[in-house]
Amino acid sequence: MFAAWGRFVHRRKWWVLGASLVFLALSIASFSFAGKLDNKFTVRPEAVVASDLIAKEIPKTTGSGSGFTVLYLSNTLKATDPAFEQAMERSLAPLRGDARVTGIVTPYESAGKTPADMISKDGHQAIARVSVRDEFPVARDYYADLRAQIHSSTLTVYGASGLAIGHDFDTILNADLQRAEIVSLPLSLLLLLLVFGTVVAALLPVGVGGLAVVTGVAATFLLARYTNVSTYAINIVTLIGLGVAIDYSLLIVNRFREELGNGGTAEAATERTMATAGRAITFSGLTVAIGLGGMLFFKGTFLASMGLAGTFVVATAVLYGLTFLPALLAILGPRVNRFRVLRFNRRAGPGFWHSLASWVMKRPLVVLFPSVGFILLAGTPFLSLRLANGDAQSLPPRAESRQGNDRLVANFPAQNQNDYAVVVKYADGKPLTSERIGQLYDYVQKLGGRDHVLKVQSPLNADPKLTRSDYQALLSGPRSALPVEAQTALRQSVGENIVVIDVQSNKTSSSDEARSLLKDLRALPGPPGAQILVTGSTAFDVDLIKVIVDDIPAAIIFIVVVTYLVLFLLVGSLVLPLKAVITNLLSITASFGAMVWIFQQGHLSNLLAFTPASIDPTLPVLLFCIVFGLSMDYEVMLLTRIQEEFRRTGDNTQAVAEGLERSGRLITGAALIMVVVFLSFGLAEVVLIKAIGIGLAVAVVIDATIVRMLIVPAIMRLLGSLNWWAPDPLARLHERLNLGESSFESRPLAETGAAMGEV
Repeated sequence: MFAAWGRFVHRRKWWVLGASLVFLALSIASFSFAGKLDNKFTVRPEAVVASDLIAKEIPKTTGSGSGFTVLYLSNTLKATDPAFEQAMERSLAPLRGDARVTGIVTPYESAGKTPADMISKDGHQAIARVSVRDEFPVARDYYADLRAQIHSSTLTVYGASGLAIGHDFDTILNADLQRAEIVSLPLSLLLLLLVFGTVVAALLPVGVGGLAVVTGVAATFLLARYTNVSTYAINIVTLIGLGVAIDYSLLIVNRFREELGNGGTAEAATERTMATAGRAITFSGLTVAIGLGGMLFFKGTFLASMGLAGTFVVATAVLYGLTFLPALLAILGPRVNRFRVLRFNRRAGPGFWHSLASWVMKRPLVVLFPSVGFILLAGTPFLSLRLANGDAQSLPPRAESRQGNDRLVANFPAQNQNDYAVVVKYADGKPLTSERIGQLYDYVQKLGGRDHVLKVQSPLNADPKLTRSDYQALLSGPRSALPVEAQTALRQSVGENIVVIDVQSNKTSSSDEARSLLKDLRALPGPPGAQILVTGSTAFDVDLIKVIVDDIPAAIIFIVVVTYLVLFLLVGSLVLPLKAVITNLLSITASFGAMVWIFQQGHLSNLLAFTPASIDPTLPVLLFCIVFGLSMDYEVMLLTRIQEEFRRTGDNTQAVAEGLERSGRLITGAALIMVVVFLSFGLAEVVLIKAIGIGLAVAVVIDATIVRMLIVPAIMRLLGSLNWWAPDPLARLHERLNLGESSFESRPLAETGAAMGEV
């Protein structure tokens, strides 16, 4: 199949090249249909249901859209000074005339709030809350314009919370992406020059990587038109696309040059390249896509769309590797070796990788146990993993919204408090009958007695001098008879079917104490006939973590089982796929350990410029799915070469040694390029992107060195001929499928040495 495709590509090379360019043009044109990126979760755990109930039944006092906070600071003036107030009002004046702004609340017109809520503890800072007409996905596009209208010659101004944080994430993610591209592409080209020694051969993988990224990004924006796609998706798609496209192109170009070096014509080289390297990148792409496909199990989260977007870019990398690149190679022919800058001369006898494999296989147990032990030890920090959703701390300290939020938490009363909204829902309506008021009064008293609760606010305990019967008499009558303050309080906490009770704690939202309190609030029996729902930052944190954790087993089973089946189709063995899965898990173990050691425990935080914090629950999922697929990339490169040698010689030990000799330098070069790409994303300022980049770089280094060069040869030596075992019915099935391209036998290593070279 692949050989036939290689013949077709060579004979119709200009048509294939033209079709590839048309596909690229269509991809670029699709940018005009791009959708908006967003990080919304569409799942509906308890916290979301409760929040939606409140939004539906309790009217907002400052508009129906989203908003942000403006923080003002003066080192000399007090917030209560007239000059401070005047400067603050002058800076907000342009917003009051902006049709996009629906409300502004300041300490000087606080709509029922006490000024102390909006003035810092030292008295030198004050905040204003700005509400806009549109929800976040729309409002974030004009936040920068609103922020540009706010300035003061007297006060220092910070935008904080809400739209300000979202805007800074968008801006910094774009800057991170540009920085990564600027760093990774030139360094990748330099490494490719070291691998190939010629300018033309080195330029081809970088060019294909660029085409794959453009098409993958276009597909991601097009996907965003129809479903929720994360703002992180473009960075992830670029990271994966550059890595796999350059790797696959490296493999194709290397094999084409090798075949030319063996004296073959351009047509024969194209045919054989597709039959071997083309087959390898197809199976490798399948394994990477399977890993990313595991994210589709996280329905209702942005992980699902991110997995789909990642699968698109991998498919694109394979597509260009099977069409555009071989067509271009067929046109170039021997000119692929033009403009030589380095010349490699192969030494007589076995090379470094052959010698390394032979050394390992002479003492497999001596190599295996320390290697596995080191990786397991590196993974032990993962045992202390702590999950929490990311917040403003994920932004770099230089970001304005990060600085503003840090000041809010540190200096303003109640800003460091954690609020739980306890929703008491009555399916039949009428929440304020006399009997239910008494029951609600009792329930409020119980809430106030829970551990870590500072205060409970509701219309049922507003005045401590009133008794249970007083509240029953007061609240069960006409609202118009109540004082204005009481009417306002009822409007803000009582709906047609619900009563909202605000429970305040001084425990940070992701702390163990805050989560314990949430569990306690949800377990506490509510009034008879009522349903209790709890929302708030801690509830969202816990519920969304649970949504992700609950889907992890199904995703892992899918990835492992389907990858196992694909590898069986590749090698026709039941043993080698199992070995591949186990060794992949070792690479993931080391990566997960590094993730916790660096980003949670805070090692290297000064060097890498981030604030240590709990791990975002999406990070382990992203790392597992991406690493599992990418690790198979090198497994496929190595196994296909070993399989070729085994078919030629029938000697397992010799096949492993020569297979490693043939692929070792290539795997090392490919791994170095991937590490460069991933570490360029490790320079990102947004912590999630930084963590993904560094986590992937660690995984690739471990996988391409300790795993592929030491553990795999040791295991294959111990297994011997069992490596290639499969029951007769499955062996016959694999032979009938003929996916091994067995008509092509490897040439002895001596025949290919001049073509491959060795540094």
